[in-house]
Amino acid sequence: MLATIHRDPWNLVNQWRRDIDRVFGDDGPSEGVPSSGEVTAAAWAPSVDIKEEDGAYVLHADLPGVDPKGIELDMEKGVLTMRGERKAETTEDKENYRRVERVTGRFYRRFLLPDTADAENISAQSLNGVLEVRIPKQAKVLPRRITVSN
Repeated sequence: MLATIHRDPWNLVNQWRRDIDRVFGDDGPSEGVPSSGEVTAAAWAPSVDIKEEDGAYVLHADLPGVDPKGIELDMEKGVLTMRGERKAETTEDKENYRRVERVTGRFYRRFLLPDTADAENISAQSLNGVLEVRIPKQAKVLPRRITVSN
C-alpha cells in the first residue's frame, strides 16, 4: 500500500512568521514592560486582532475550546496580561486520528496599553470561542485658556 505524503508549501513560511512573532511580538515580556518576576511557559499564543474605535481599544482573541471561566485577565502598570489553558480532549480511540493540529496547553499574551486607556473600566466577554476585551479611552481633557492679568 502506498502512503500519501501531504506537503504544505506554506509550512515553512508559517513557522518563520511564528518565530518572528515570538521575537518581536507581544507574547512575552519586552523592553519597557514591567515584569512581575513570574516565569511563564506557554505552549501557544492565541491570534489577536487589535483595533481602535472612537471611544475604545478592542482586542479579539481566538480561543476556541477554552473555557471562558479559565481565562485570566490582569491589568497592572499599563500592561494587560491574558492567560489560560486549552485542555486536551481525552478520547478512548486515538487510532482513528490521522492528524491532530490543534495545540493544547497554557497560553500567555501581554499587551502594553497606551496612556489614554481607562484601566478601571476594562470589560471582557466570550462568544463562540472569541474573547473580546474592551478597553475604554479616558475622557479627553480639554485645554483651558488661562488669562494673564497685569
